[in-house]
This record gives sequence, C-alpha cells and structure tokens, in this order.
Amino acid sequence: MTMMRSVSIGLICIFIVLKATFSAATDFNYMEALDKTLLFLGAQRSGKLPPTQRVKWRGDSGLKDGFLQGVDLVGGYYDAGDHVKFGLPMAYTSTMLAWGVIEYRKEISELDQMGNTLWAIRWATDYFIKAHTQPDVLWGQVGDGDSDHYCWERAEDMTTPRDAYKIDKDRPGSDLAAETAAALAAASIAFKPYNSSYSNLLLLHAKQLFSFADRFRGLYDESIKGAKQFYTSSGYSDELLWGATWLYRATEEDYYLKYVVDNAEYMGGTGWAVKEFSWDNKYAGTQILLSKILMEGKGGGAYTSTLKQYQAKANYFACACLQKNHGYNVYLTPGGLVHLHEWNNMQYASAAAFLLAVYSDYLSAGKTKLTCPDGQIPPLELLSFAKSQADYILGKNPKSMSYLIGYGSNYPIHVHHRGSSIASVYTLHSTVGCVQGFETWYRRPEGNPNVLYGGLVGGPDQNDNFYDDRSNYEQTEPTLSGSAPLVGLFSKLHSSSKNKDNLIYKFTFLKKNFAVSYEEQETPESQVPVDFTHSITDTWTIGETTYYRHKVIIKNTSAKPVTDLKLAIDNLSGSLWGLSPTQENNTTYQLPPSMRTLEPGSEYIFVYVQGGPQAKISVLSYHY
Repeated sequence: MTMMRSVSIGLICIFIVLKATFSAATDFNYMEALDKTLLFLGAQRSGKLPPTQRVKWRGDSGLKDGFLQGVDLVGGYYDAGDHVKFGLPMAYTSTMLAWGVIEYRKEISELDQMGNTLWAIRWATDYFIKAHTQPDVLWGQVGDGDSDHYCWERAEDMTTPRDAYKIDKDRPGSDLAAETAAALAAASIAFKPYNSSYSNLLLLHAKQLFSFADRFRGLYDESIKGAKQFYTSSGYSDELLWGATWLYRATEEDYYLKYVVDNAEYMGGTGWAVKEFSWDNKYAGTQILLSKILMEGKGGGAYTSTLKQYQAKANYFACACLQKNHGYNVYLTPGGLVHLHEWNNMQYASAAAFLLAVYSDYLSAGKTKLTCPDGQIPPLELLSFAKSQADYILGKNPKSMSYLIGYGSNYPIHVHHRGSSIASVYTLHSTVGCVQGFETWYRRPEGNPNVLYGGLVGGPDQNDNFYDDRSNYEQTEPTLSGSAPLVGLFSKLHSSSKNKDNLIYKFTFLKKNFAVSYEEQETPESQVPVDFTHSITDTWTIGETTYYRHKVIIKNTSAKPVTDLKLAIDNLSGSLWGLSPTQENNTTYQLPPSMRTLEPGSEYIFVYVQGGPQAKISVLSYHY
C-alpha cells in the first residue's frame, strides 16, 4: 500500500529519517541477483535445449558429444567462456548448487526459484548419470582445451574436436570420481522432497563412484592429461573426505562417518588448516560440514574427539576470513574483497562468502560463538562478512562496478565469452568460422551483443583494479564454479534483509514550520500483508511423469484484518482446491466467501497437484 501523510515534526527527526533513507539506498536487490545467476547457468548449457530455456540467444549445441566413443555425452555445461566440458569444476558446481538448496530450501522456495534451481542441478546430474557408464568408469571431459582455444566461435557453430576422455580402473581419477559422488549425493538430498525415485538413482551412482574413487586411487589429470593445463588437481584426499561426508549426510550410514574419522589425519582433514575453498580444495567445506555433525551430537562419543579437530580447522578458515586469526589471515583488497589468485579470483570470494553464511547458521543453531585467536565472534559477524563479499560483487567497491553481468547500470560489457561476444544464431544466421570469430568479433571495440546475465567475471586484482577488455580473460571471463555458491548466498541474504525497515522517504520541506510531507513507499517484501509457506505433502509417479501435492499456507502477518484478498497463480498446470476462481481470468483466485476476512495472525490453507516445479503465487490486491 502507498499512503500520503502530512505531519509536523522537529528538525532533529528530519535527520533521523534521512539516515534511514541512506541505509535503504545502500541495500542490494539479492532477489534480482539470484535470478540473473540462474540465467547464467542457462546460458552455459550444452545439448538439446528445452522449450523452457530462458536464455533465448542460445541454441542447441554439442549434439554428437561422445558419438565417436560410442557413448551418449550430450548435455552438461560448458565451463566458462570456452566450450570444453570439464568434469571436475562441473561436479563442484553441482555440489554447491545442491548445498544451497539443502541449506536454504525455504528461502529459495519463497522466491519462486526452486524450479529453476533444481533444473540447474539436474542439467548436470543427468549428464553425470550418462557419463557413469559402468561402476568403475566415468567420462570426465568432452572437448580439448588447446584446440578449443584456437577458435573463437559460437557453441552452435563448433568445428573443434569433441573427443571424450574417461577415467577407469587402469587410468584412475579419485578426485574427479569423489567430487562427482559428492555432487550426486548432495543432489539426492536436494531432490528427495520432490522426486524420491530420482533421488534414489542419484544416490546409487554416488555410492558406486565413491567406491571407485577410493579403491582405484590416482589423480584425474594424470589420466586425462588435457585437463592438467586448465584444472590441475592438487590432490585427491580432500575430495575423498568431501565425498564421504556428503554420503553420510545423504544416508546417515555410519560407514561414511567412520571413513572421515579414520582417515582424518592420513588424508589431511584434521591437519590442513586452509584459507581457500574452491573446485580444487575441499578441506574447508568438509570441516564446516563435519562441525555441524558435531554440534548436532550425531557423531557419537567415539568420534567426538576427531570431529572437534575438524571444527578447529573450520574455525581457522572462518577466523582467517574475518581477520581474527592472529595475523594468519586471508588477504583482503583495500576495498575488502577476498583475494587469493590472479585468475578468476571472484570464484574464491563467492565460495568463502557462502561457507561463512552457512557456518553462521550452524553456529547460531548450536547456540555458540566462533572461537578465534583474537576472541569470541558472534555468528552474525560471519554473515556480515558474507554480505560484504556479496555487496562488493554487486557494486559496493572502489570502482562502483557490478561484477555480476547485467546487474545494475555499470557492469563489464567486453566479457571474455564466445557466445556472448558473437551475434546470436537467431540474429546472424550464417556460420561464424574459427578465424572469422577472432577477426570480426573478438577484436571489435564494441561491447558484447548478447548480455550474459548473471555471469560472475574474474574480477579485480589485489588492488581493486579492473580492466574491461575481452582479451583480459583473467578478469573478464565468467565460470560455473564462481557462480554456483551465489545461489544459496543471495537467497540467504535476501531472507536476512527482508525484515529490515526498508522504507524510502521523499521529503517536501515547508520553511514556515519545518513541516514534512513525505510519501512512504514500502518495498515489495513489506507491501504484502500476507506470507506464503510452500511444502510438498505427497508425491507419486504415473508413467514417466511425477506428480506433487503442494500445500500452501497463507498467513496474515499484519496487525489488521485483510479482506478481499486476490491472488495470481501462474505456472499452474494441475488441479487446485480451497480457493475460488474470479471472473477476471483463469489465473486469478480469491478466498472462499466464508473466509473473505483473514484476521491478524490467522492462516488459511489451500492445495494443488501438478507435475514439475511449484506454481508462482503473488498478491494482486487486498483491503484493510
């Protein structure tokens, strides 16, 4: 609701209100940032694109991947600005997306993004299932980085070799197999409330892959040598602990918890104190996940001592980020950004921010503080650090630039990304050749013709300097692994900020008596006097379609009775009970006549059944 009020107040009150104005203006729209991040993942899709594809400048590509090797490897994701499908960072991306869903299921659902997020995960997990052709065989790469980088062409026009490479008993890759196991185990948890049969299938593959990784040990880039130049592995012990930890969360089988405890010292889980969490180094993530198990008391007495050692290392990582680690801290740029590497540094900042947001929640649930060499730190301070990294990404930095493409008014436009930098196949119908792409498109001074919404570029250097140049791939190339942690992070930050006082005031000063006439404009979150809670209460499969029974609770969160509430329900494909259709159109509903008034604090429930993602529910109108 928008209301006009005219009041006379003292001059001091004017300054208080002005302070509130500044506070509101510095908040970022995390809901928009989340949606754009999911768009980027859609732009990176390989394979046959579905009718629901939201990035319309992309077309089908890689439709013969695996053909020469006699295996179907169509699908999955292109890694960055090129067209290689690298298995290790793709699996890490899937794990992080699924972890975001597991921790922030309610927040993502309230933003009506659960369908888009689950499809983003499934685009990878369906590919991994196809790539896992035998219990001890995993196809880990399609395409060759060297030949791919000799060409600048659209994915739809690819002329570079699409050879596929695998790991097996004779050419092992414990890091790749264990990370893929982690991805499938985490995804099985994410999908379990919505599709239990798919969840069980993911878990079956996860168990087989972990067994393969553990029994036949070796570095994947020794078996898939073309990966070494681009994604060199520093070791596989961290992935084995990481995979086992996720399998414990998915199954609660003691075997996997015993594995991470028995191998804690040998594999470095309780020995390595790290300042980095990434596609290559999983120690901090494992240590934080095991800290949750410890604080929940699930470890049992026999494991407690080792789990406490894991948490000590988790604390080291968090304290180093917060600059509370007795000098052994993560380097922050003058503008406050985590900076660890020159190439694509933003992926390390986004990963650290997500980890600290999650650890903040774990500590809060455990009613404890973070213990650092420099003192006891309340959980909220970890979340504040996570927010500082997200806000830097979105524009609160010395350059006042958003490093999330398409967010805000000032963002990189010369992005190192083939598909984004060449006119779409739907605009320029002729094929763009390998060399022509460099001559005509790569070197052109204009910005990219296709906005790669939601791509997180590599970002600035250690002094906050950034150069928006297509050839500056260290800073202007986006990656899957950089974007994946943002889905959970933005969801958490939106939820944390929506209860703040986000009123925006407009002032008209009357000189005679300092009267102020102001317009009180509420943000979309606070405009609506009702809240919706979505849940799935039943699921079943008929043929190839899985159906879900959705329950929606409408709650009046205001202090006044709400009457004549009208709702818009979009993306509804099934039957609905509990609401009355209106005369306006087939997507508008209202409460039944017996419930036209919703008292403060009261609730009303309706249900619907359909296959696929949940419907989108929004308020059209109401009266007080």
